[in-house]
Amino acid sequence: MHRRAALCALRIRDAMVLTAVFFLSLAPYAPDAHAQAAPREVVAVGPEYDTTHVYVAATDLDAFVNSLVATFGGSPSKRIVGNVLPVPSLTQMQAVLTPAGVLSIFAYQTPVPFPFGEERTGYLVTDMDQAIQVARAAGAEVLVEPYKDPIGMDAVIQWPGGVKMQLYWHFKRSTNPRLETVPDNRIYVSQDQADNFVRGFAAFANAKVVADDTHADAGEIGRAGQTYHRIRISSLFGNIQVMVTDGHLPYPFGHEVTGYQVQELGATLERAKRAGVKILFGPYAANDRTTAILEFPGGYIAEVHSLRR
Repeated sequence: MHRRAALCALRIRDAMVLTAVFFLSLAPYAPDAHAQAAPREVVAVGPEYDTTHVYVAATDLDAFVNSLVATFGGSPSKRIVGNVLPVPSLTQMQAVLTPAGVLSIFAYQTPVPFPFGEERTGYLVTDMDQAIQVARAAGAEVLVEPYKDPIGMDAVIQWPGGVKMQLYWHFKRSTNPRLETVPDNRIYVSQDQADNFVRGFAAFANAKVVADDTHADAGEIGRAGQTYHRIRISSLFGNIQVMVTDGHLPYPFGHEVTGYQVQELGATLERAKRAGVKILFGPYAANDRTTAILEFPGGYIAEVHSLRR
């Protein structure tokens, strides 16, 4: 889908429509749960093209964009109004490129057609047909079949556990600046689907499980004094942090889609507060990082952390 606006927003001519732009289980996996599948075709391009899709009300768009830039730095693209879906609709679109991650923002002026708005992220792929073939072979369901837009093609897929994401491809190569830090795609899944999700996505993305902690500190998801199962995955698409839980999550956990790594959490939180951002949780010092949950104007909830030295 056009949520890919983020990826090429700085290069698209004004006449073009921007597209792209969108306890806890303690039981360990079975011994072969993380076994790496045979290598597949590499369809990822890079984490600087992994965009978080955010839907806000038009009245909140200015405040949201301004608060993002004030908190993380970076710059917004030009705002454009158009139809970025395969069916009639109208939205304002804007990308924000920050050193900690890219966001594609939509403020619809019409109702949002299903299932758009449910996808978490947009991933740029090297070839759409190939990416769809590899995704299906890895166990993904194609919710929205590939369709053309003015600058490329889009599709929406779903993984076990209900994890929805957009894939996109451009007719012409786009170039985003490299990120200073790679954000985490934060995914909450049940014990029933965790194995299926990890195995399937790892096969699709040629990803590696870089950490698998069956007794991680659950204080980082609002359950101080308890433990939970946390899995960290890395690929050319970027980072994924999988939280395997029983669904007994205190607010706001589970509402955050992305976790942004910053150099100094304290300074980031101060900038955020001055920009009208609410601190919903933390700071909390976990084993390897200090973490907080923020709510930006317009309702976007995100995790922010810095690594502990």
